[in-house]
Amino acid sequence: MERSGRRRSFSRPHRSVEMRDRQVEREVMTEFLGSVRAGDGRAVVVRGEPGVGKSSLLDYLVESASGCRLARAAGVESEMELAYAGLHQLLASMVHRLDGLPGPQRDALQTAFGLSDGPAPDRFLVGLATLSLLADVAEDHPLVCVVDDEQWLDRASAQVLGFVARRLVAEPVGVVFATRAAIDDLAGLPEVVMEGLEDADARDLLEASLSGPLDAQVADRLIADAAGNPLALLELPRGLTPAELAGGFALPNAMPLPSRIEASFRRRLDELPEETQRLLLVAAAEPIGDPVLVWQAAERLGLPADAAAPAAEAGLLEVGAHVWFRHPLVRSAAYRSTSVRSRQEAHRALADVTDPVTDPDRRAWHLAHAATGPDEGVAAELERSAERARARGGIAAAAAFLDRAVRLTSDPIQRAERALAAAEAGFQAGAFDAALGLLSVAEAGRLDDFERARVELLRGHIAFAAGRFTDAPGLLLAAAGHLENYDLQLARETYLHAWAAAVGAGHLAEDGILLSICRAVRTLPPDSDTGDPQPLVVLLEGLAALIADGRAASTPALLLAARMFASGDRSVDEMLRWGWLAAAVSIAVWDDDGRLAIAEQTVRTVRESGALAQLPVILTVLGTAALLSGDFARAAAAIAEGDTIATATGSQVAPHVALRLLALQGKENEASAMIAATIEQAGEQSITAANAYWAAALLHNGCGRYAEAAAAAQQATSNTFEPWISTWALPDLIEAAVRAGDVDLAQGAFDRLTETTQPSGTDWALGIEARAQALLSDGAVADKLYQQSIERLSHTQLRPELARTRLVYGEWLRRAGRRTDARDQLRLAHELFEVIGMAAFAERAWRELAATGERVGRRGEAVSGELTAQESLIARLARDGLSNPEIGARLFLSARTVKYHLAKVYTKLGITSRAQLDQVLPGPGQ
Repeated sequence: MERSGRRRSFSRPHRSVEMRDRQVEREVMTEFLGSVRAGDGRAVVVRGEPGVGKSSLLDYLVESASGCRLARAAGVESEMELAYAGLHQLLASMVHRLDGLPGPQRDALQTAFGLSDGPAPDRFLVGLATLSLLADVAEDHPLVCVVDDEQWLDRASAQVLGFVARRLVAEPVGVVFATRAAIDDLAGLPEVVMEGLEDADARDLLEASLSGPLDAQVADRLIADAAGNPLALLELPRGLTPAELAGGFALPNAMPLPSRIEASFRRRLDELPEETQRLLLVAAAEPIGDPVLVWQAAERLGLPADAAAPAAEAGLLEVGAHVWFRHPLVRSAAYRSTSVRSRQEAHRALADVTDPVTDPDRRAWHLAHAATGPDEGVAAELERSAERARARGGIAAAAAFLDRAVRLTSDPIQRAERALAAAEAGFQAGAFDAALGLLSVAEAGRLDDFERARVELLRGHIAFAAGRFTDAPGLLLAAAGHLENYDLQLARETYLHAWAAAVGAGHLAEDGILLSICRAVRTLPPDSDTGDPQPLVVLLEGLAALIADGRAASTPALLLAARMFASGDRSVDEMLRWGWLAAAVSIAVWDDDGRLAIAEQTVRTVRESGALAQLPVILTVLGTAALLSGDFARAAAAIAEGDTIATATGSQVAPHVALRLLALQGKENEASAMIAATIEQAGEQSITAANAYWAAALLHNGCGRYAEAAAAAQQATSNTFEPWISTWALPDLIEAAVRAGDVDLAQGAFDRLTETTQPSGTDWALGIEARAQALLSDGAVADKLYQQSIERLSHTQLRPELARTRLVYGEWLRRAGRRTDARDQLRLAHELFEVIGMAAFAERAWRELAATGERVGRRGEAVSGELTAQESLIARLARDGLSNPEIGARLFLSARTVKYHLAKVYTKLGITSRAQLDQVLPGPGQ
C-alpha cells in the first residue's frame, strides 16, 4: 500500500503548446499556492475528461510549489476495494508523526492503516485524525497534497479526503483533486473545469507532434474529432497512415473519445514485442507501482529483464523507483487488450510474489482475479480479508471482498450464507441496490428459516434507509415475527425499529401498521425469570402500550425505561443504540429529572466511543432539553455543533431545535422564513412539519397573535399517533384558543393533555396541567390553579414554563382588577423572560406591566450576539476549559483553526484572552 517519492512526468511533444491555452487555469493554481503559503487552507477540484490536460496542470502546480512540502496519491482502478489504500498512499511519508496526535485520533488512523488492532474506527474520526496530521506536518512548511484520478480512490479514502477538504480554514494546507467527473464526496468544493484547447492551439499542437505533411482537410477532421483534447490530438493521428495524413480521408469513428484514445494506445501496444506486452499486463495488474513486485512476477512468467525497454522507448511506460504509465488509459489498454487467461496468469504470478503476512488482502485480491472457476480456498481468504477490512472501518471494502467470495463459491449453502453477509455489508456501506441483488442470490440458495428472517430484516432496513417509508414498517414487522423463534433479543430490536419506522412514516405508513406492530409486541414472552427486565424490553413494551392502550397504561413503563437509562448503568451499546429514544421518551412523559441526564449521558457516550456520525440526532434531543430549561446558549451550541457535524458527515438533520429557538427568542423574520421553508420542504403531514407548526404557535403566542397561534398549534397536534409534538404543543393550543375565544377548542385540547399529565404525576406534568386548567377557569378556582402551577414548576428546572405561568397569571390578575398582585407576577415574568432571552414574551409582559401603570426598562442584547454561531460555540467551549485540540476534536476542526476563530472572538468581544471569556459570556443557564 505504501508509496513514497515524487511522480515523474513523461516528456510530451511541445508541452508549451499544450499549456499555452491554460493561462486561466494556471492563474488559479498560482492563487491557490499563494493562499496556502499565507496560511489559508484551500481545496480545489480539477475536473475534465481523460487526456484534457489535468495531469499537465498538476505538474505545473508541483513545479511551482517551491518552499512547500508535497504529498501525492493517485487512485488506481484495481485498488478501489482496498480500504484506505489511497489515504495511506498520501500519508505514507507522515505516519511517523502519528504519535503527536490525540490518543483517539492516533488509534483511529493506526487501526485504519492496519498498524494496530482495535475496534473499527468511525470514518469521521479517521478524517479528523487526517486533518490533525496534515495540520501538524504543515507547521514546518506549507503542505500541498495532490490527488490524481480521484474517481478511482477507494470509497473510505474518498470520504475522508472529501471531509478534510471541507474543514481546511487556517492551516497552510492545500489539497488538489483531479477527477474525470463530478464526485459526490467533493460536491460543493471550488472547481476548475478543464475544457478542450482552442482551435488555433489545437492545430499548433497537432502540427508540432507530426514530422510529415498533414492535409488541411484531415487536420480539420482530427481537430473536430478531438474537440480540443490534447491527448487525443497526439494519439488519434497514430491510427492513420502517412498517405491518409497527407491527403487521404479518415473514416468517421462512432466510439466515444476516451475509447478512441484507448484504442490508439492499444494499437501502439500491439506493435510491441509479445514479451513487452506481457510485462505491461503485469504492471497494469499491479496497483501500487512497485517495480520489485513487477519484476519478481515477470521472472515467474519467464520474461527477460530488458522486456520493458521497447515500452519505455515508445513513451508508454517508465520503470524507475516506481512503475508509471504515461496515462491511465495506457494501463487500461494494457490490461483489457489481453485475453482472460493472460490476465489470470498475471494475477497468479503477482499473488505468488505478494507477501501473505504483510499484504494478505492484496494477495487475496490477486488470487480472486487469478481463479479460473469456483475456489473455496480463495473464497475463504476473501472472507478473512473482509473481516480485516471491517475491523479497519472499511465497510465498502468488506462488501467487495465478500461479493467476490460469493462468485467463487460453488457450495449452495455457503454461497447463500456469503451472499447474505455480503448484502449486510453492502447495506452498511450504503450500496442498497447491490445489497438487494445479493439478497436475491441468497434467497435462491439454501437458507434456513433464521437466515430467511435475516433477509426480511435487511430488506426492511434497506427500505427505510432508502426512503421507502410505505414498505419499511411492514417488512420489519414480518422480519420481527419470524425472528421470535430464533433470537428474541433481535426480534425485540426489530420491533422497536418497526415502531420507529411507522411513527416516522406518519401518513405514508400503511393503514393500521403501527397498531399491528404494537399488538405483536404484546404477544412476546416475558423478558426473563430474574425479575430484572432489560431497559430495551421496558421501553418497547411502553411504546407498544402507548399506541395500543393509551397514555395511562403506557406511562409507568415509559417512566421506568427513562429512569433506567438515566441511571448511568447502561452499557455503551445500549446508549449508542437507544439513548436518543430514551431521552425523547423522558420528555414525552414529563420526566424533568431524566430528560437532560439521558441526553448528556448519550452525547458523552457517543463522543467517547468515536461514533461521531450519530451525534447530530442526539444533539437535537440535548438541544430540546436545553430549551426546556431556558438555556438558550446551550441550545444554540447544540445546534451549531450538530450543524457542523452534519455538514462534515453529509447527513441531514431536521432543524427542530433551531426553529423553536428562533420562535422562543421572538426573532420573527428569521423564524417565519425558516418555518415556511421547512414546511414546504418536508410536506404538510410530516413530523418535521408538525415541529415547524409548533414553532409557529410559540412565535405567535409570544407576539400575542392568538388566532394564528391556535391555527398553527392545531396543525402541530393533528397527528395523534405521534407521541411527541402532538402532546408538547397542546399547552400552546390551549393558551391560544382561550385568548382567541374558542373555549371548545381549548377544552378538547385540555382533555387530551390530561391523558398524558395525569398518568405521569410529575411536577412538570401537573404544573402544566394546572396552568391549562386555570386558563379555562374563573374566580377563586383559577387563582388557586395558577398558584399551584407556579408551586409545581418552581420545583423543576423549567424556567420558560414558570415564566409563562407567571405571565398568564399576571394577565388574569390585571383583568380581574388586582393591579398590585398583577405587577408582582408580571415583573417576575418579565425579568425571567429577559434573562432567558425570550424577547417576544418579554415584550408581551412589558406591555401588560405598562397597562398596570408600572414603568420598566428594556434590557439590551448580550454582547455574545455579535458572534457567529460557530464562534459562540467555540467561545463557550473555551470558557468551559477545553483546550484548542479538544475543541477541534469536538467540532471537526484543527487546533490551528480553533485558534484562528478564538482570535476573531477576542476582537469582537474586546478582550485579549480566554481567561476573560467568563466575564463577557453568559454562564450556564443564562
